[in-house]
Amino acid sequence: VQLQASGGGLVQPGDSLRLSCAVSAGSLGSYRIGWFRQAPEKEREFVGVISWSNGNTIYADSVKGRFTISRDRAKSTVYLQMNNLKQEDTANYHCAATKVVWSALRDSRHYDYWGQGTLVTVSS
Repeated sequence: VQLQASGGGLVQPGDSLRLSCAVSAGSLGSYRIGWFRQAPEKEREFVGVISWSNGNTIYADSVKGRFTISRDRAKSTVYLQMNNLKQEDTANYHCAATKVVWSALRDSRHYDYWGQGTLVTVSS
């Protein structure tokens, strides 16, 4: 499985940004695609995850109501729509793939495949 994240950039507080994660694999049916972020000098943080098969999602409390994850089966792409961005959302965002059970999806250690990060900077 290969993943490639893109779409990061410099935005102002309150702005929106959409990240993309292009996924290539033989079959994505059983995979869950997660988004994680890591700010400078901070630990990696779970953002959210989507089940490729049924589109179910889980979000971190810090982004719930502001961020939305979706997938486009035809394009093999997962999106992270980020609205009402805050300075504390500044981080390097990564997408990752796993087949781990639903209850373990917030733990980055269970993800087997990672894409390179895309930097999101929220600053006035």
